Amino acid sequence: NALRVYLGESCEPETGSAEVVMVIETNIDDMNPQLYEHVCERLMEAGALDTYLTQVVMKKGRPGVKLTILSRFGEEAKLADVVLRETTSIGVRIRQEKRHTLERKMISVDTDLGSVRVKVSSRDGEVLNRMPEYEDCRKIASSRNIPLQDVYHAVEKAMGEG
Repeated sequence: NALRVYLGESCEPETGSAEVVMVIETNIDDMNPQLYEHVCERLMEAGALDTYLTQVVMKKGRPGVKLTILSRFGEEAKLADVVLRETTSIGVRIRQEKRHTLERKMISVDTDLGSVRVKVSSRDGEVLNRMPEYEDCRKIASSRNIPLQDVYHAVEKAMGEG
């Protein structure tokens, strides 16, 4: 006769400064690489917080891709279904993690070249990062036939950083 006791933690989201997220992953070594952009777009449309691809070496030295998806707690089954329907994967791994994020807001900055959205990240009211939106900068650079970095410099100057 033996008594076995397991001690664990709840899978329910915790309160506090850490947000609980679910990480969904799969390794793929037999899919047309042109399909990954579509798969990532479908995952974002389905509610993924983020998706990314990592090059990996699989068994027998085959090159592969690890597809990673971040989701809110409780949405992992829906996103796993997208993976299984849209890729050649035959299974996914799911785990719970915690993450800390900065507060984010978008502002519009008027430059000599045009208006650009800027993502401002802060913590407790202190601004820690400012990043011009790439697509806004790219459109201006393309329409004016100027280097993209010139647009970024114009945004920095308009914000008083350049």
